[in-house]
Amino acid sequence: MKINFHDFVITDNSRECDENTIFLATRQNEKYINDVKSNGVKCIINTFDLQKLFNIKDINIIGLTGTNGKTTTAAAIYSILLDLGESVAFQGTRGYFINNKQIEEKSLTTPSLLRTLVNLKKAKDKGCKYFIMEVSSHAISQNRIEGLKFTLKIFTNISQDHLDYHKNMSEYMRVKSSFFNDDSKKLINKDGGKINFNIKNAYTYSLEFPATYKIEAYSTHNGLQAMIKHFNEFYEFSSPLVGLFNLYNITAAIAAVDLIHNSSLKEITSVVDNFAGVSGRMQILSQCPLVIVDFAHTPDGMEKVLESVKDKDISVVFGAGGDRDKSKRALMGKIASRYAKKIYITSDNPRSEDPLEIIKDIAEGVSDPNTLVIPDRKKAIKIALQNLEPSGVLMILGKGDEEYQEINGKKISFSDIKTVNSLI
Repeated sequence: MKINFHDFVITDNSRECDENTIFLATRQNEKYINDVKSNGVKCIINTFDLQKLFNIKDINIIGLTGTNGKTTTAAAIYSILLDLGESVAFQGTRGYFINNKQIEEKSLTTPSLLRTLVNLKKAKDKGCKYFIMEVSSHAISQNRIEGLKFTLKIFTNISQDHLDYHKNMSEYMRVKSSFFNDDSKKLINKDGGKINFNIKNAYTYSLEFPATYKIEAYSTHNGLQAMIKHFNEFYEFSSPLVGLFNLYNITAAIAAVDLIHNSSLKEITSVVDNFAGVSGRMQILSQCPLVIVDFAHTPDGMEKVLESVKDKDISVVFGAGGDRDKSKRALMGKIASRYAKKIYITSDNPRSEDPLEIIKDIAEGVSDPNTLVIPDRKKAIKIALQNLEPSGVLMILGKGDEEYQEINGKKISFSDIKTVNSLI
């Protein structure tokens, strides 16, 4: 990446360097330093130097990591802070936003370090006091957050994902845990799976165990209604979001804002119901028939969204991504069998793999003999809609608000949301 800053050109790519370039040296590109010097570069700076140059040291960075819930929790924090009158930036899977305006389209969950630093500068120039960012396990492993000083780090949960990269759960958990081994302020979901963290400056939230922020009572009927306990005080809140997993997301957001902002918990909880959720995350596209699209693409994520509508006759359309962790495919099939009355296995983002081979892997975990295999995703959605009973719910999982299918190196235009809207 190359950027212009006043009279300088800054890059973190050794192939873009010359004598007129400033090179950002990181642990990710340090092996190319000799190449940089041979290209005539006279100025090499590190992350701390660039933060001083950009004057972004005093912006509050809130980083969230976890298998599921990062996007919704981050967006909820963003929404609450905006409602409290703050200027806020938000960087993540959905793109880059400053004060309710989208600045950049969707990209990596966590972009390159230089891109993040540039986005921090844009936020500072717009008067932002807070910068919320999703932090992927890949970014932690690849040092794409090197040198960033976080005001608050948040752990949402951990379950099986990305084992194509991390190889096993132990390594995946080690990488996630490494984000929380310093003295910075941190917020940990006590119900979210086992990770290791430095207990200094650690706060917790939970529905099941004693915690700094504890949900004492709740209802998931027609949205969310809950009472949160903080020390000896109780606060009620409501949300239009659906599902127990979203109660965790909202609880984390409330706790996070309380830890970084000077508003009272009464003020914070009073604006929670203004947050309507994130596109493609438990997004209701139709009430009659009831059709919901969600990004769930892991066994745990899939179980949580299906469990949230278990009182209805569930039909589910889903697949699995190619060139990714194959071991989760049969597990997803098993979960579909546990919750759904009708199952439609289809294509997701097959990438370089044969969609039929991916479907075969999923089908190994499916015990329902009435399962339909329909590789064409649009056709699968159409048939599932046609077969949907008035009292049932159709869950279309895996892609959320993505607007493409990735097939053999090409991104082909496709949207679950637009497909449903065109068919209903």
